[in-house]
Amino acid sequence: METEARWTADQVLALAPDAASRKAGARLATPAPWSGTGVAGTAVWGLCKGSGSTPYQTVVDIGGPAFRCSCPSRKFPCKHALGLLLLWSEGDAGPIAAAAEPEWVEQWTAARRKKAESQASTAAGAPAKAGGPADPEAARRRADRRAVRVEGGAAELEQRLADLLRGGLAGADRDGYRQWDEIAARMVDAQAPGLASRVRELGTVPAGGGDWPSRMLEETALLHLLARGYLGRERLPDPLAGTVRSRVGFTVDSAELLAGPTVRGHWLVLAQYDMADDRLTTRRIWLYDEAAGRFALLLSFGAAGRAPELVLPVGAVIEAEVAYYPSALPLRAVLGTQHGTARRAEAVPRGVPVAAALDSYGAALADDPWLDAWPVLLGDVVPIPGDARWQVADATREDAIPLAGSAPQWRFAALSGGHPLTAFGELGPTGFRPLTAWTPSSPTPTPLTP
Repeated sequence: METEARWTADQVLALAPDAASRKAGARLATPAPWSGTGVAGTAVWGLCKGSGSTPYQTVVDIGGPAFRCSCPSRKFPCKHALGLLLLWSEGDAGPIAAAAEPEWVEQWTAARRKKAESQASTAAGAPAKAGGPADPEAARRRADRRAVRVEGGAAELEQRLADLLRGGLAGADRDGYRQWDEIAARMVDAQAPGLASRVRELGTVPAGGGDWPSRMLEETALLHLLARGYLGRERLPDPLAGTVRSRVGFTVDSAELLAGPTVRGHWLVLAQYDMADDRLTTRRIWLYDEAAGRFALLLSFGAAGRAPELVLPVGAVIEAEVAYYPSALPLRAVLGTQHGTARRAEAVPRGVPVAAALDSYGAALADDPWLDAWPVLLGDVVPIPGDARWQVADATREDAIPLAGSAPQWRFAALSGGHPLTAFGELGPTGFRPLTAWTPSSPTPTPLTP
């Protein structure tokens, strides 16, 4: 029998990797192309007629969620999975009803259960895979060699920044991007991808116009601070040293993190959106444990042109364990064991006033000066248009924050209609970027990201 509460159409569409997938999925949300549909427990399935003679086999485990489709699409989830979930979201009156799992669905769900049991057994201390652990001495030597290379890269970057400031910033807009690309390549050679990324960002500042010399000086100072921090990491407190290592580009294996202390909670999925460049698609998923007042940021990656695999429905609550990466400001985390299945949130989360959000951002910057996005959940706020910039203000209009340049201001304003609402978003040096909003009458959030 079916045991899971059905999602809303907005929650389903929030899973789409892009706008094209949303449109294509919506077109498939009719009974005509579907046959053999059903739902049992956390599995939803169906056969979708495509261009070939054999229909596509589509199945979704809404407890993950996880997706499988026999279509050749490289998008995740594909349009067939989205169309199937939209049909399922119509509820009991819709075309998808409780049924017995066909063999192909049963095989897939059984494989998922076996994998989950194996992971749980490993986490509980089961023997490692055949072949034994890697040579710890060899791993230590590799780590030492990389540390030396990164030190060389940081020292070279320091010299480059000194040369830049000695020559002055006024001509940086005429020098073009080539010098920054070359410096970034040197940082990649030094195995410091975090430094390389910040150098590339520094090279784009002159193209932003306005008072770009001031912004470039600020970004140069932060890059200098990061390089000096790594060179003097032995003298830093352990949490701050962990932050510096992370910003430079050192990573910790997720399995290693999950083998250590984890935090279990009931996590509300606040937002999910993708960022893409020529090399990589990065998915950012924000979680919030309201009982503990704790945020967690999950990152998932896909090769250029491919959507990352981790997908969580915005507005759902999952009981799960997460492990935080070492940092002076624990924020980024990896998702561990999930307990039970996702459920809908039953109430609008409690937000804080604008002044409290600004105070929390200031305290966060003291721990991590390189922080570019700080999560804030604002309560009873209203978007306010302006000639130069829009703002989001408390209902009393006592305090306000400018909206970031990339903020979806018109969608935000349309949802508000001039009335207070609850909004979650990222607060950064350019302002507040709303990602999700709730009206007082509904615990179902509206994603504001495209």
